[in-house]
Amino acid sequence: MKAAIRFLAAGFLVVPVLAADPAGFGIWKAAELKQRDEALSKKVGADHSARETLADYGDHRFRLLYRDADGLPEQHDNTVDVVIVQSGEGTLVLGGKMINLKASSVGIGEYVGTGIEGGERHALAPGDLVHIPAKIPHSFLVAKGKHITYVLVKFPAP
Repeated sequence: MKAAIRFLAAGFLVVPVLAADPAGFGIWKAAELKQRDEALSKKVGADHSARETLADYGDHRFRLLYRDADGLPEQHDNTVDVVIVQSGEGTLVLGGKMINLKASSVGIGEYVGTGIEGGERHALAPGDLVHIPAKIPHSFLVAKGKHITYVLVKFPAP
């Protein structure tokens, strides 16, 4: 009887270790993100950025972005952005009023501009976590010779 109890107890300890991850599970280890960061730094386009989608779950997605110069201001009426800075440094301009607001080709409720009038400036560094609500203009600024890499999680606004 004691052997059977020990066998069952061992089974409860081993089975969770051997169980498969649930559908939709995702994990990106720091070392992997660092490798992807380095790869993106070699693929920077005319807009001074490179990006890749890490996963798309339908109503939300994870992207990795590398930027080595200022980005265009943007605003999303129906999307919340969560930013996790991985490397480099930059400044987030948040709020204020978009200059020359125009609809983006990305989709309905997506806008870009040529600048932001007003707004608050927030210095960003590795490890910083930022929540950008829907309908708020924002832009990432990067000083000459610097870069910023961040994970961007986009999900529908409540």
